[in-house]
Amino acid sequence: MKSLLNALQEGRLIELTDNHKPKALEYLATLIEAIPDIGVEGGITEKVLAREQQNNTGIGKGWACPHARSLRDGELVSAIGWSPAGIDYGAPDGQPVHLVVMYFVPDAQKNAYLKEISSLAKAITTRPELQSLQMLTDLGEVRNRLLDAISAALESMVPEAKARMIQLEVKRAAVQTSAEALPAAGVLAGQARHLVPLSILSVPGGATMVLSQDKDLVRLLEGTGASVVVAQLSQSGHTEFHGVELLVRCSTTYQPDRIVYECVALKPAPAPV
Repeated sequence: MKSLLNALQEGRLIELTDNHKPKALEYLATLIEAIPDIGVEGGITEKVLAREQQNNTGIGKGWACPHARSLRDGELVSAIGWSPAGIDYGAPDGQPVHLVVMYFVPDAQKNAYLKEISSLAKAITTRPELQSLQMLTDLGEVRNRLLDAISAALESMVPEAKARMIQLEVKRAAVQTSAEALPAAGVLAGQARHLVPLSILSVPGGATMVLSQDKDLVRLLEGTGASVVVAQLSQSGHTEFHGVELLVRCSTTYQPDRIVYECVALKPAPAPV
């Protein structure tokens, strides 16, 4: 949640005087476009509104997190809007939205964005002080409440991050062991294969997102047929797509109805030069 904390510290928290959803989103997008390094991007308002039509970004308990993606390089940036009266946002829990956090997501920051959203959703769920912002009447109070809660949430994440690192090392060791055993099992129709770790984010009604260091694999799995791949992974934990075999190691569900599949891909090894 460092991007959210930076926005608070750098003065990108504003009061939304218009409770009409499109107008509120346009106001926040304009605030992001006013940042010198991002102003050359343009079209952020259009990108945010187009994505909102595809998939509502309300996450419940009075919060929403719209975003605009970009192919350019740069940092993950956010701006925050507070609506005292609340916005009829169409959130999954039916509650009006009082806090809108808008993100500008450069392509290289997709993973950081997913981690930020996941951490924020957890903080909102577990911290009552982030669920009662409708009771506040002053923008200064909102800023102080958010600064205290977000700072505390970040501090509490340090031990959890250490525990996750230990778990990750255990998983890597298990994957390495599996990889060493692959020469016998990793031959399909006489073709050698190699192991590629990846994550797949499934968003109902939205585009499938693949996180991997293998660009060709990302293009393949995010293309036509992505929804079929996700459906098969959810049903059996295994599928094969254009010669690539996918195995689910674990999955995590986030609100609303979003699932991250941690996978291992077995793909044909490059032909020797």
